[in-house]
Amino acid sequence: MKLYEKPLATGEVIVDAGADEVYRVISDPPVMARLGEEIADAQWLDGAGSAAVGVKFKGINRNGRRRWDTICEITDADHGRRFAYEVRTSFRVPISRWQYDIEPVGDGCRVTETNWLRAPLWFLPIAILVTGVLNRIEHNRANIATTLNRLKQHLE
Repeated sequence: MKLYEKPLATGEVIVDAGADEVYRVISDPPVMARLGEEIADAQWLDGAGSAAVGVKFKGINRNGRRRWDTICEITDADHGRRFAYEVRTSFRVPISRWQYDIEPVGDGCRVTETNWLRAPLWFLPIAILVTGVLNRIEHNRANIATTLNRLKQHLE
């Protein structure tokens, strides 16, 4: 298995909401930015206002006093099932992939959030310097748990 095939971090939560309602929230980056831990804001790019494959948005991220922007391109927009996007720096270096899978469970849904590393190895020291995060695996696991708990609270 190659380094980038295995997810870096993942988490899941059961929410008391329908798949369409869950998808509406997770596929709206400005809304998800209010629920996330490291992302402070998100803005649609190029006149977009909703999720579709190929649509881009800007992620405005923070960790303490550190701030950085990313460019995200939606790769999966399967209504009620999956929303995913690839993240890169503003100077086009790949960073990661984020994916949300929705699975009906009883009267609600299981939402699984998964993150893969996409950054080249030479970029990792730069990423640590910019973000201040030494252990990205544990940092993303904790952030995923926080985001999913906030998503649950928001939907319920």
